[in-house]
Amino acid sequence: MTSRVTLISPAISAALREARFDDGCPLDASGLKLARASAEGLPPVDRAWVAPAVRCRETAKALDLDATVVPELAGLDVGRWRGATLAEVSTQEPAAVGEWLADPESAPHGGESVRHFCDRIAAWMESAAESAGRSVAVVEPEVVRAVGVRVLGAPESAFWRIDVPPLSTTELSGRVGRWNIRLGQPLRQPTEPP
Repeated sequence: MTSRVTLISPAISAALREARFDDGCPLDASGLKLARASAEGLPPVDRAWVAPAVRCRETAKALDLDATVVPELAGLDVGRWRGATLAEVSTQEPAAVGEWLADPESAPHGGESVRHFCDRIAAWMESAAESAGRSVAVVEPEVVRAVGVRVLGAPESAFWRIDVPPLSTTELSGRVGRWNIRLGQPLRQPTEPP
C-alpha cells in the first residue's frame, strides 16, 4: 500500500518573523491572507491532520481543511525558552545554545532533544504510512526538518541545515519503512497555472 502525505508549513506569524520560539502566537494578517489565497491550490485529499499549535490550526482553517488535531505532531518542546527569541537566549545562555545546536541529544532548555523529537516524528510517520490514499498535515517547520532527517537517513545534526519557508509543501510517498521525499514546494496560488 502506498501512502501520500503532503506536509504544509504554517503561514507567517509574529513568532516566525521575530525568530521567536513559538508561544502560541496567532498568524498575522498577511499570513492569514496568503493562506486563504492558497486554499484553492490544494489537491483533493482523503484526510487532513494538523499540529496542535495555534498557527498550524489557523493555517489549516484558512486553507479550508477539516483537519484532525494530532498531538504527536506538536513542534519541538523548547522548555523554558518558549516565547524567547533565539537572539535573547543566545545572549543569556550562550553555552547552552551552543550545546543544543551541536549535540542532538542535548536539551539544556528542559524540553525535548532534537534526537528524541526526530524519533517521535518518525514514529508518527510509520503510523501515517498505514493510511492509504492522500493525506495532508499542517505542521511546524521543525516537523518538516525531522521528517527530512529521518527519510534521508541523515544524522540529526542535519536538522539545523533544512530551511522550511512558510506555506511550503513537502511531499512524502511510500510505505512503512520506506519513504520518498520532495521538499519545499510553494503552495500554488489560484492565479498560477497548474
